[in-house]
Parts: sequence; structure tokens; C-alpha cells
Amino acid sequence: MRINSLLIRKFLHGIIVALVSLYPQSSFAQQHKLDTTRIYAIPEITISEPYQIRETRAAIPIQVITAKELRSLNVLQVSDAVKHLAGVIVKDYGGIGGLKTISLRSLGAEHTVVSYDGVAISDCQTGQIDIGRFSLDNIDRLTVSNGQTDNIFQPARLFASAGQLNIQTLTPSFKKDKSTNAYVSLKSGSWGLINPSLRIEHKSSEKWLYSFNSEWMSADGKYPYTMHYGNNNDSISQEKRKNTKVENLRIESELFGNLSDKEQLRLKAYYFQSSRDLPGATTLYYDYASQHLWDKNVFIQSKYKKKLNNRWALQASAKWNWSYQHYLDPDYKGINGKTENTYYQQEYYASTGVLFRGWNHVSLSLSTDGSISTLNANLTNFAKPTRYAWLTALAGKYVTERVTLTASLLATVIEERTQTEDANRKYRKINPDISLSFKVLKEEELRIRMFYKNSFRQPSFNDLYYGEIGNRNLSPEKSAQYNMGVTYSKKINHFVPYLSATIDGYYNRINDKIIATPTKNIFIWSMVNLGKVEIKGVDITTKVVLQPSENIRLNISCNHTYQRALDITNPTNHTYKNQIAYTPRVSGSGQFGIETPLMNLSYSLLWVGKRYTLGQNLPENRLESYQDHSVSLSKETKIANTLASFNLELLNLANKNYEVVKNFPMPGRSLRATIKIVY
Repeated sequence: MRINSLLIRKFLHGIIVALVSLYPQSSFAQQHKLDTTRIYAIPEITISEPYQIRETRAAIPIQVITAKELRSLNVLQVSDAVKHLAGVIVKDYGGIGGLKTISLRSLGAEHTVVSYDGVAISDCQTGQIDIGRFSLDNIDRLTVSNGQTDNIFQPARLFASAGQLNIQTLTPSFKKDKSTNAYVSLKSGSWGLINPSLRIEHKSSEKWLYSFNSEWMSADGKYPYTMHYGNNNDSISQEKRKNTKVENLRIESELFGNLSDKEQLRLKAYYFQSSRDLPGATTLYYDYASQHLWDKNVFIQSKYKKKLNNRWALQASAKWNWSYQHYLDPDYKGINGKTENTYYQQEYYASTGVLFRGWNHVSLSLSTDGSISTLNANLTNFAKPTRYAWLTALAGKYVTERVTLTASLLATVIEERTQTEDANRKYRKINPDISLSFKVLKEEELRIRMFYKNSFRQPSFNDLYYGEIGNRNLSPEKSAQYNMGVTYSKKINHFVPYLSATIDGYYNRINDKIIATPTKNIFIWSMVNLGKVEIKGVDITTKVVLQPSENIRLNISCNHTYQRALDITNPTNHTYKNQIAYTPRVSGSGQFGIETPLMNLSYSLLWVGKRYTLGQNLPENRLESYQDHSVSLSKETKIANTLASFNLELLNLANKNYEVVKNFPMPGRSLRATIKIVY
């Protein structure tokens, strides 16, 4: 919508006195709905609508998928969407209910923090977040960044990882004289998919907004696939995937308080539960599976921000998180005839931070976080660990029209206690980070960027305490990241209103990598700090928007990654300087979309090169490359005050049961339809 002159004057006045430095970049854009291709670069805020100029101005590689772009990607879950980004590896165990984790530039899922509206999601048991549980119906944008973002005004925990996936949910917005919005949608498709959702937004006053979002998803997942009994010339049979049913329920409620121009409050309550059959590996003549997994997760989180004066701003956040997991294997041939384990996690988390802007172009921040994490289980002699963590981040940023320089130091103190030991374990670490973006030409948006980041990941509770496998003397994994790149963006003319390209070369190294090794026999393993991994790669992204006429727009984008991730642990090992497991040399994606008054058409492509299932790069360990093609048609129509949209998707056009993880075939060709009503 257009911005009236009074709002413009207020906005410009806010720039002069630097009031807007308090607002988070995404929520500011959502609240004011700027309809412009310009970008206002102010410390701690970036507004870029409708084109993502922010991606080329950042000092670190950052990729953004907006809600509008998500609708054209033919994706159902967050895990499906981020597969389309450069340098991202999603390990997918097949089907809607399969576990899905994200790894950036082969550093591992444990080195990637997943944040939900700026507050980190945690899993102290495994250190990995299943991003398959997040739907897209309530998502405003997804942001993936390698290294440390340019935003220094954030919780210290977000300084502690090698990369970040930020999931930003929708903020309510209302037309004039309207106080309630309602969104109802229904997805249905192949393999028994039914996915209704409801979102209600209400404005009780100018200060208080409320939203409620809920969805339920069910699928039987019994898709057909081809089972191979040997090499490509050997026997095959047509089978159907077994033990694949999944049901999910998600409920979110959020309160937004715009207490004044200087003060904001956001309170969210979240509930998720799932019941999933766990499909087994399809090996030779055996495809039977009977395992089942139940999950529940509840959290309540709050964020508060206030501008104290023209130089100081304050923010605080808090979170309580509770998770439950119940695993059942009814066919385990043990003394009890089955395996049935339950795990309970609980975390209390709090964070405070201050921002100081005392000089032109310079801002400083100090953030400190504290958390208490516990894990309990129904296992005999379980350690019942408790982890106390204290993180403090000191950061500074210098910004001009041509230069962005950011640096930070993170201090981490961790103490662990268990009920089975008297001694406590303590960890202390300081990690630096520095990044720079420089505009080469005054009149052109051509920039050189570089960063260095040092980080570590603490062993998970499973690494330390799981049965006979855990090793209580593990040290943290240590990672070092180096990146240098070139970015360019330009509005050429009316026909080509936006063009951008980025290329980044990087070098990563992990020391003390935690790996599993056999001990007394092949059935008893132990976690040890033996691994060293060296990662070299190049990420390339391109985007172009074409506007052949006023009512027709073409969106074209392409991402490509080349990567060598080598095991350099021991020169005498057979895996020395071999590509690490499940890491392709080449991967990428492409998207093409046409927007017209009649309907919108989009096409998306994913390609992944060959990979190896084990550290030895032998032919028998090789997984073949694959491509995934999908198309969709969408149409919007308005009837009175109601907006209706229809979307039809044809997925995996080639009908290939390719494997992301060995012996876990993905679904072939499928159909999905969506109807959405907005009132």
C-alpha cells in the first residue's frame, strides 16, 4: 500500500534521530509494508521490498526466501524450501514424516542454529533440530546465513554457531477500518495427504494485536517405489513403502504489544505433537518396519525491546521449553521382547542485551544469555545430566554507504552435572568473529566481502551419556570459517528492474570432530574426538526479474555449489582425503516463474551430484546423482471482501525414487492441491 506524507515525514525524522535502530529488520518491514525497491541501510535495520538487495549488501553470505517466493517453490515444509539454497545440505530420510536436518557448507547439523522469531530452538539430547516439523503456512520469511550476521543487536546464543537458519513468522497487518483477518486453507494430495490450517488475527486496539494459528496434517505415505536387488542389471520389483503413516498437530498463539514508538513486546505460545511410523531401510528382500515415534513440544517465549534514549536501546527475551519423545520397537529380540524408551527435555533460558550508538557510523552491543537444560529418560542408571550455560557477546559495527565492518567476541562458560557422578565438567571458550563488506565503485552496487569466524559445538547429551556408546570425556568440536566473495546488484531499466549475482569461495576446518568408533566388538561403539575435516567450496547465486509489460513479470534464479569436504584425520586411514559421507561435490537449484493477471506459473529444479554413503569413496558406496523437477499453477480471485487462491502442484515430474539417504527412497511423481480463503 502507499505511504501517506505524514508517515513519510515521521519515518525520515526517525532516521535522523536513529530511533529505528531499535526495530528488528523483518518486523519493521512487516508493520509498515514499504512498497519500494530502495534500501535504507541503518545499523540494526534493513528494509528491502520487493527485491532482496540486502543479500548483496551483507558482509556475510545470506539468502532470503520470502513468503511470496515460498508459494512458487512447490514446497510443503521448511526442510523442502531450504534445499533450494546454495551451500545447504538437508539430510532427508524419506516421506513427509522422515527426520530432516540442515547442514551449512558440510559443517554438520550441530553447527547450525535454528531460531524462531529471533530466539534459538534447542535440543540438548541430539544437538540437531528436525526442521521437517515446521510448516510454511505461518512463515513470513526464511533466512539462511553463513558466519555471523551484520545484526549485532541479538541474543548471545545466536553468536555461538557457524551458521543460522532464522524462521520469521507472520506479523498481523490490517486494512483501514478492519480489526479481524481470517485465513483458512486446505491442502490435499497423493499418499493420503490432508492438511487443513486456520489463522485468525485480531486488533483489539492500536497497541495490542493477537494472532492464532493452527494446522493438522495426516498422510499414509504409502508411495510406490522400485526395489533393486543388486546392480542396475539385476532383478527389480515394484513395492510400496511400509510403516509410513504420520499425523502432526501444531498450535501457535501470539500477542503483539506496540506499547509506544519506543517500546515493543512479543509473547508466543507454541505446541506441537506428532505420531510417526518410522519406515525402515529397504535392503535386499527386506523392507519390513514396525518402529514408532511420538513427539511433543511446548514452549513459551517472549521478546521485549525498548529505546531508552537517542543512544541506548535495551532488549530482553526469555523462554521455557519442554520436549517429550517416546520410541517403540515392538520387534526387538531382547529380554523384554521390545524396546520402549522415553526422553524428557526441559530448558529455562533468558537473555538481555544493550545497544549503544554514541558516534556517527559506529554502534556497540553487549548481550548475555543464561540457560539450564536437563534430560531424563526411563533407562537404567541414566546419568540425568543438567547443563548450565552462560554466554556473553561483545560486538561492534561500523557502517557507511560503502563500508560495513563488524567484529565480535563471544565468551562461553558451561558446567555440567549428573546424578551418577560427583565431579562437575566445566568448559570455557572465547570465540572471535570479523566481517567486512566494501563497495568498490561509488555508482555501482559492486561489493567485495569477507569474513572469519571461530566457533565450537558442545557435545550433545547423547554423545556424552548414551548407554555404552557415550564418552563423558569428549571435548567440543572446533570450527574455523574463512570466506571471500563478490556481490553485484542493479536496476538496469524498466524491462530488467532487478539483477543480482554473488560468488563466494570458502574454506572451513573442523578439529576434534566427534565420531563413533568400535571398541570391544562391532556392536559396542564409543564416541571419540578423532576427526578432522577440511572443506573447500564455491557458492554461486543469480537472480533476475524481467518486466516485459506492466502486468507480466518473470522471476528467474539459480544457485550452484561446488564443494570438496575431505577427511584429513589420519594419513594412514583408508578414508584419508576422501569426500565425507553424504556430501555431494556439486549441487544446485533453479526456479522460473511467470506472474500474469490470469494465473501464475512456476517451475523448480533441484540437482545433486553423486555422493558416498561411507567415508571410503568406493564404487559400492556411491549414491547416484538425481534431479527433481516440479511445476505449479496458481490463481487468485476476489469476491466481495474475500480473496480466494487456488494452487495445483505436480511434483517430481520424472517419477524417480531417488535416495537422499541410502535405502530410503523418496516419493515419485505426486499431485498436491491447495485452496486458501482470506477474509
